[in-house]
Amino acid sequence: MNEAQNLPHLQLQKEHHPERSPSQSFIARDGVEEPASLSTAPPLASFGRWFAPLFAILLLTAALHAQSPYPPSAEHPTPAWFVDVAAKAGITVRDVNGSATNKQYIVEATGSGVAIIDYDRDGWPDIFLVNGTELHPSSKQNEAPTNHLFHNNHDGTFTDVTAKSGMVSAGWGQGACVGDYDNDGFDDIYVTGYGHNRLFHNQGNGTFKEVAAQSGTAGSGAEWGTGCAFIDYDRDGKLDIVVADYVHFDLAKVPMPGREAGCTWKGAPVMCGPRGLPSAPNILFHNEGGGKFKDVSIASGIQKTLGHYCFSVTTLDFNEDGWPDIYVACDSTPSILYRNNHDGTFTDVGADAGAAFNEDGREQAGMGSTAADYDGDGHIDLFKTNFSDDTSTLYHAVGDGTFSDVTFPAGLGVNLDALGWGAMFADVDNDGYPDLLVVNGHVYPQVDEAKLGSTFKEPRFLYWNPGNWSQPGAKFKDLSKSSGPGLTQPLSGRGLAIADLWNDGRLSAVVNNLSDLPMLLVNEAKNSNHWLGIKLIGTKSNRDAIGARVSLHGTKRNWVDEVRSGSSYNSSSDLRLHFGLGTETTISSVEVRWPNGEREQFAMPLIDRIADLTEGTGKPLQ
Repeated sequence: MNEAQNLPHLQLQKEHHPERSPSQSFIARDGVEEPASLSTAPPLASFGRWFAPLFAILLLTAALHAQSPYPPSAEHPTPAWFVDVAAKAGITVRDVNGSATNKQYIVEATGSGVAIIDYDRDGWPDIFLVNGTELHPSSKQNEAPTNHLFHNNHDGTFTDVTAKSGMVSAGWGQGACVGDYDNDGFDDIYVTGYGHNRLFHNQGNGTFKEVAAQSGTAGSGAEWGTGCAFIDYDRDGKLDIVVADYVHFDLAKVPMPGREAGCTWKGAPVMCGPRGLPSAPNILFHNEGGGKFKDVSIASGIQKTLGHYCFSVTTLDFNEDGWPDIYVACDSTPSILYRNNHDGTFTDVGADAGAAFNEDGREQAGMGSTAADYDGDGHIDLFKTNFSDDTSTLYHAVGDGTFSDVTFPAGLGVNLDALGWGAMFADVDNDGYPDLLVVNGHVYPQVDEAKLGSTFKEPRFLYWNPGNWSQPGAKFKDLSKSSGPGLTQPLSGRGLAIADLWNDGRLSAVVNNLSDLPMLLVNEAKNSNHWLGIKLIGTKSNRDAIGARVSLHGTKRNWVDEVRSGSSYNSSSDLRLHFGLGTETTISSVEVRWPNGEREQFAMPLIDRIADLTEGTGKPLQ
């Protein structure tokens, strides 16, 4: 038996790579795969069979942290000091969505998402940026705007591998989500848009093949796809796809700004929509296996809803019954909460569960959404961004399958002039409580010249989580103006995705800005808090373990989160879970409820690292 296999919790993986012997085992830690045989090297032999692999992992972790790009500094104030390093990192492609200054049609204003994907499985997250196009595309196809895939070079820079990877694809791209739909070990990308959606199959050699038509996931082309998520809704071990749709949009039939009653805002002529345009129904594709999907939108019941003009998709088990549910933020109509009925069907219970309207019973113009247990009570909460002249909405999970709007008590009834899009819970200082990052930007360029109370380009927001929710009056704190130039520079933001891009325990943010360059926001504020990253590997469940629920048990408190694809605004963040631990130095155990409902417990003697947990290798729980 290999030395590392004597440890009850260090998970060994046997994966085939062209450059490796298929029989060679590797221990994946902090983004580096260490040959298991390294644990028998002479310099470590004196530490004994049990301590050798532990010591090797510690050495690798220390070396990685020493080489961390954009290192944090005590010169910057905690909890965060965000700087935009996109130009230094080599991410300089412009998001194209029609005219940059004269938005005559709504398709020019909704912008595009971001996806994080480790497409080559080297342990370092890569970046996929969705792109739009022009109203009057160039006749030269090689000049058309395209989506972009950037490979992580491990040193703080990225290389554009779009052409090399076969990802060149033009059109009105909107959203993206990540998941390994055929369980071959390599994550795939689904891209929504105005027109046909696209499914890029990862071929495992650094390239992708577009297979939407042959797989049955392209859609009719009439729907305008926005948000999406991979989800194993029937728990059969194969990932399905849920797609949020916006409107049926026909450029030849849409009135020009100001021509109809629904084409003005505060008296100014603006683009028409979404009201006044025919809504498009949401779609659910069931994975039939063999690379084929079936449209079960009608049979599943997801089209039986009062919510329309939909954007972001966030999956979560809101009633904690072990089956994944779906939350959809909708524009100008009630939001949707699809309850999974365990029989292949869903019921929209948003109104009954308290997540369709705000506390005044009013529908809002929802854009982005995100989910996390912000107050540490063991239940997953929801946050939604909305149009300007309104607040974002924080729905607190009561614990009985219902939510309560706590926006104002939680200190988030602020910044009413901003129009929010991408939003993610992210523990930016690893103090153990997830904070909120929000990107903003208006849809009407006219707000500047007509002085309508907002600005077209807006800053990003950081709402810091104090973690003292057991005390009366606890609130998030708006630290947006004091947390670095990466937040204060005005831009018209849309997609937002979060990842530990350099495996050093710091969460970074990638922002796709409408008709502008993207941002890569790195937190350069230093802190002494601890953290733990967890990558789940399904065997009986889907390989990405999307839908799994992870509970960390510390000496002072517990943490909970779920693995999800999609979320934010039409974006998809790192599938690895990240937990800030604060001053906690001991995790007594990790409990995983896998997507198929089975539960296992894993020991976790080391923190400040990324641990791989493979289904079937822990201690079974009843």
